[in-house]
Amino acid sequence: MTTTLDARNLKCPLPVLRARKAMKEVAAGGLLKVLATDPGAPRDFVHFCRTTGHELVESTESDGIYSVTIRKSA
Repeated sequence: MTTTLDARNLKCPLPVLRARKAMKEVAAGGLLKVLATDPGAPRDFVHFCRTTGHELVESTESDGIYSVTIRKSA
């Protein structure tokens, strides 16, 4: 199951902070999909995953909306 977090129209660092909070509710191995409009979000989530041990599964952009999917570590 994938949990979706709508972080559109939030500026750095709010998308990552909201994702950190939302990740607490995701089961180990579960997915969190974050939607963001901040152009720095993809880079921020690379760093977030590197420092937390979660896996960055996918990062895409379409019409100014960044979609980042993260798998929660065990």
